[in-house]
Amino acid sequence: MVKQTRMDGWRRSLWPLAWLALAGALTACASEPMKRVRSQEDFSSTATYSRLFDATPAQTCEAARRALLSQGYMINNARTDLVEGQKSFQPEPEVHLQMLIRVVCVPESADHGISLGFVTALQDRYALKKSANSASLGVGALGSVSLPFAASNDSMIKVGSETIAVDSFYENFFDLVKRFLQSDALPEE
Repeated sequence: MVKQTRMDGWRRSLWPLAWLALAGALTACASEPMKRVRSQEDFSSTATYSRLFDATPAQTCEAARRALLSQGYMINNARTDLVEGQKSFQPEPEVHLQMLIRVVCVPESADHGISLGFVTALQDRYALKKSANSASLGVGALGSVSLPFAASNDSMIKVGSETIAVDSFYENFFDLVKRFLQSDALPEE
């Protein structure tokens, strides 16, 4: 038979208190109002990022590819249903911007004679970050001494990314795509 000590009895009497404390903490967490994050989307308009074209999806994507090329974009990916182009800008000496435009072309009619082009432009912003270098010298009796010197490392750090939401930007792009669709240079299917 095992003897029960006063300490074991004391531990057993704390269990109900521990459960009550845990239940109280959970109740307090549940009663706190949920923090609401403001949504950036309202899904109210489809006109900004898409347009109907009187062409097949392949012709629409080819016209979009040519529109991007005509503005100095490097084409990262070009298929019959998707085109991606990228361009770099440097508006200030220590600021760098990269624009990525993605065009997705899908059929809108059963005969594929009408297509819907979805366009999204993403702009990444980079800033120059400078960091000074220093050297340490360890001397046995004195310890270590850190000495700064004039060299520094410069690196571009991504500081922001946003989807372009300016209607006129997309309007101009769609107008350029329409102009390339009207040219005779596009392949027939």
